[in-house]
Amino acid sequence: MKLRLFGCFCLLHLAHAEPVQDLQDLLKVEAKVRAVAQKRVPFTVALIAADASSSGSGVITSKDGLILTAAHVVQGNETMDVVFPDGKTVKGKVLGANYGKDLAMVRIENEGKWSDVPRGVSKNLEVGDWVVATGHAAGFDPARTPPVRFGRVVSKGPGNFFTTDCTLIGGDSGGPIFDLEGNIIGINSNIGQALKVNNHAGVDGFKDDWDKMLQGEQWGKLVLDPLENEDMPVLGLAIDWSRAGLVVGGVSRGSKATEAGIQPGDLIVSLEGQRIRNLDDLRNELLRKQVGDLVKLEIERDGRPLTKEVELVRRGDAQ
Repeated sequence: MKLRLFGCFCLLHLAHAEPVQDLQDLLKVEAKVRAVAQKRVPFTVALIAADASSSGSGVITSKDGLILTAAHVVQGNETMDVVFPDGKTVKGKVLGANYGKDLAMVRIENEGKWSDVPRGVSKNLEVGDWVVATGHAAGFDPARTPPVRFGRVVSKGPGNFFTTDCTLIGGDSGGPIFDLEGNIIGINSNIGQALKVNNHAGVDGFKDDWDKMLQGEQWGKLVLDPLENEDMPVLGLAIDWSRAGLVVGGVSRGSKATEAGIQPGDLIVSLEGQRIRNLDDLRNELLRKQVGDLVKLEIERDGRPLTKEVELVRRGDAQ
């Protein structure tokens, strides 16, 4: 397996601390990526429905054959064919799924001692962190191993999701994304508006739901656009557009904005010090936040500047 890495020598961050400033630093990163690929690709499996109506990827994470994948890969199926990169095929039973987080589990039915690829932590990711993604791009291909993609975290959120610039295509869904130590930190969820801006479900999303999934429970609503996901943090405001900018048209019942003193007619100026000129600016800032975060919202009311502190709520609770 031969990997080539290309990049500029601007100040980037490795594992939150090590800056990549010269060729030697970049070569160290390349060595880590190669090690992750060699150790983890053998346990990146293809998942194919019995009737071949759907397929995707997954990663084995325990010696008893537990596979982590995306909920939309297994949707509507009770079993999946599990295909290893070398072509070996075994049967897998679909367990539980949280469709709101686009996370699911499959268990290999065949007896055997499988891999125990470790799970890391996704909440500690920072923008600029190096990551390695893999999956059976375009479906299982016996002529090659799952392609390895290398990139960085672009944004965190909304909710349990994060975005990277690892290039993904159809078939990669459900495949793993690793940190440079080879820990699973996320599951490939869906392709963004551009092939190099893609969404991943953080591995932390399994923690609260682990036992329910193991027992086979399935719940939640599948929304592949994270911006429309019910777990996305929002201000809970109805926004009207005017020549002046974004104006508060109303406040939802599930919002904390009323407690903060936000009123219809207020003009939104900035959020956390970042100028808000349109809805795209507002969405981009909210993508960096989590539900429960307190944000400073600068507004104008009758020409007077005011600063309010608003707690972000779940989109699903802001009715």
